[in-house]
Amino acid sequence: MKDLSQNVENLRSEMIIFLTEMCRIPAIAPESGGDGESERASFILMQLSMLGFDQVEVVDVKDDRVSAKKRPNIIVTIPGKNAKLPPIWVVSHMDIVPEGDLKLWKSNPYDPVLKKGRLIGRGVEDNGQSLTASIFAAKALLDSGEKPERTVKLAIVADEEVGSKYGIQQLVKKGIFGKNDLLLVPDAGSPDGSKIEVVEKSHLQLKVVTHGRQAHASRPHKGTNAFRAASKFVAKISDILYEEFDSKDELFDPPFSTFACTKKENNVPNINTIPGEDEFYMDCRVLPDVDLNDVMKVMKRVAGEIEKDTGAIINFEDIRLGQAPPATPVDSPIVRNLQRAIKKMRGITAKPMGIGGGTCAAIFRAEGLHAAVWETNDELAHEPNEYCKVENLVSDAKVMARLFQL
Repeated sequence: MKDLSQNVENLRSEMIIFLTEMCRIPAIAPESGGDGESERASFILMQLSMLGFDQVEVVDVKDDRVSAKKRPNIIVTIPGKNAKLPPIWVVSHMDIVPEGDLKLWKSNPYDPVLKKGRLIGRGVEDNGQSLTASIFAAKALLDSGEKPERTVKLAIVADEEVGSKYGIQQLVKKGIFGKNDLLLVPDAGSPDGSKIEVVEKSHLQLKVVTHGRQAHASRPHKGTNAFRAASKFVAKISDILYEEFDSKDELFDPPFSTFACTKKENNVPNINTIPGEDEFYMDCRVLPDVDLNDVMKVMKRVAGEIEKDTGAIINFEDIRLGQAPPATPVDSPIVRNLQRAIKKMRGITAKPMGIGGGTCAAIFRAEGLHAAVWETNDELAHEPNEYCKVENLVSDAKVMARLFQL
């Protein structure tokens, strides 16, 4: 184990160079104005060859929207001694989100810079850190000259940031992942690496459209103020949802369901007009034991009450219900082995937890596959001046390398 840890440590400089060079290549989905992951995939494939990996497969998924006409997914295999043992997977993604407002960046997001132990650039944390850690953990295993007991597999996938239609969903459909495979998705974590995500909250998003009757502001009685009706709905629904769905689960932080009124669209362009239509959005992160259809029933009931009170009509549009799949059992092999690896390499006891955000682990869980989510980070995904701590990169690689031995 000490030799394996030292093997990772010896690769520190190579890891920094790999992550820096990779993150100079944008890999953005066409939905976000990019041309996909092909150029970045070519870089990764070249590096894998140079690092000595000889079992590498590319699963292309057709996509005419990008210049390459395909979205690549890379699978790396290191055969194990015991073919009866299910393999261990590390599933990372090569795509990133756009840089956002460049004025908020202190450096070029596509020319990563190393300052005070932090590599700064778009995608260095999400998901470059774990992608790099998985490759070099596997490289450390190769350098040890010892064959692992179980087969080790890396999946470096496309399209995670906008739904995984061209990535993990396709791999699952092709039956690439086995029922008993151990799946690590290193795409969320905590600053000290002490939390293993095993479940996510359900996710409900929708647009609320209020219809009234436009009028002059000096004669409000001649109209029906859509903004006023929407405001009444917001004030009432926020309280009632929290009252009616007040269960708690300490596995989550926060341990309760959340119901947030978020984006607000413009209604009328001038001050002296009563708006006849108003639009806003809600984002709800709901504990898995709550049926999202029950949440919608409450919303519709409250909307009816506001309609009766104001004369306006309230409609719900673009409703997106994502009921959380069952949790990965806290005593499943992937969770137990990950806890053991973290304890051995970091000296801490990692605890299972739930999150309100979404990861592609939910895709696996929906198929009955047990996936755990873990990495060490400062939770800077999608933010300007995103960074990866070099110590987290190296330390996580050591944990992964140990995990490959279990």
